[in-house]
Amino acid sequence: MTGRRTTARRAAAGAATAGLLTMGLLAGAGNAAADEGDVHHQGGAVATLDGLKTYDSARLDVGDGKTKNIAAGLFEMSVEGSGRLQSYCIDIHNPTQNKATYLETPWAQTSLGANENAGKILWILQNSYPQVDDLTALSQKSGAEGLTAKTAAAGTQVAIWRFSDGAKVEARDAQAEKLADWLEGQAQNLQEPKTSLTLEPNAVSGKAGGRLGPVTVRTDAGQVSVAASADAAGAGVKVTDKDGKALTSAGDGSELYFDVPEGTADGAASLTVKATTEIPVGRAFASPSKSQTQILAGSSESTVTADATANWATKGAIPSVTAEKNCAEGGVDVTASNEGDAPFTFELAGAEHTVEPGGTKTVTVPVDEDAAYDFTVEGPNGFSERFQGVLDCKTQGTPAPGTDTPGTGTPGTDGDTPSSAPSTAGGSSEEATGGEGDLANTGGSSATPVIAGIAVALVAAGGAAMFFLRRKKAATGE
Repeated sequence: MTGRRTTARRAAAGAATAGLLTMGLLAGAGNAAADEGDVHHQGGAVATLDGLKTYDSARLDVGDGKTKNIAAGLFEMSVEGSGRLQSYCIDIHNPTQNKATYLETPWAQTSLGANENAGKILWILQNSYPQVDDLTALSQKSGAEGLTAKTAAAGTQVAIWRFSDGAKVEARDAQAEKLADWLEGQAQNLQEPKTSLTLEPNAVSGKAGGRLGPVTVRTDAGQVSVAASADAAGAGVKVTDKDGKALTSAGDGSELYFDVPEGTADGAASLTVKATTEIPVGRAFASPSKSQTQILAGSSESTVTADATANWATKGAIPSVTAEKNCAEGGVDVTASNEGDAPFTFELAGAEHTVEPGGTKTVTVPVDEDAAYDFTVEGPNGFSERFQGVLDCKTQGTPAPGTDTPGTGTPGTDGDTPSSAPSTAGGSSEEATGGEGDLANTGGSSATPVIAGIAVALVAAGGAAMFFLRRKKAATGE
């Protein structure tokens, strides 16, 4: 998770030891990235949903003897910077938002974290289309004759839904259904794939005249580039190793430090690590808007990035604040550290919290499922971290009889009439191509129909967010 930091000198009395939390409704149902500033998160790929490309029909049991016809197949996404992704849905009853932003996300911060079959979904991804793009070989192995890109994608998606959502769903094509049954029966639990790129932690603090950190690189890429921001360079701050050697590149496990010269004026700076790599199959992608969660099926060489910030001062409280979704507890962990020589006091969810010098405190804030939040934690010398987004930790499960399933066709007693291709937020249908893409693994992408204008939940007392915006400025006089 990341935040938005604005650093500026403030004249308000008492600001050196006080923190303030402000909350407000996240207006609108679109992407949470509506605020100004650069878009960041815990690290990895940031992508935009492009829509349905390769799919066929499936039949979903909605109870009471009724079924719905839905599209089943591959989604496609464009990566911010460069690259293309393919993904399957792991959230059948939620709709997609047209052109929604998606962030690479750990399993524990999605519905996969509590799913004992999550590893079986990874096995399916590794052993079916598009990772196995020889459809003749896949047909022979599974016993599903004459598979096409469309039916292979549909069968794979159906098998995934059975594990991700516990859905009663069947492919309408007989051979796609045979593939789905084979995948379901053969699946084995595998371990979550490694992150493409993150920094731990992504915020540090301390006194000028020392090295602030460490910030540890976690990556599946062979090497990442390391660069200090313009505000860091302007303040004479360098990115170094623990011995003070300046760094321009790093690898998995490398420890980075902000080297802040003695006498540097109180302020803040950031660093960015970046790589071009194939993102591991099986990585989850969640949206900061309410758009169904995805799991990666294929990746081209794609841009991945991660940011970290440092906050320093000569005296007083010197805080850093990070946040991370905690699906197991149904909320968000907000962690505040204080490397200063005075207490850091802040309010969170209606309670006051104090972090003593050299201490760290984590507060788990209860959050309603599917709720949108927007809050800011403020501290001395213009310190400000803003966090906003949507908590989305659960699939809805099979709906009760008579309820509607977002994005699918009209209920019927036999489900013989397929629904139309998923529509975009604008109401137009997007035609599936079923052709070969330009990804590292062939195939297009599937989407479920989109429902536009989803209402954003009112902010409950005590909230936190999964998607953060960060804008970093050096301290400036008023």
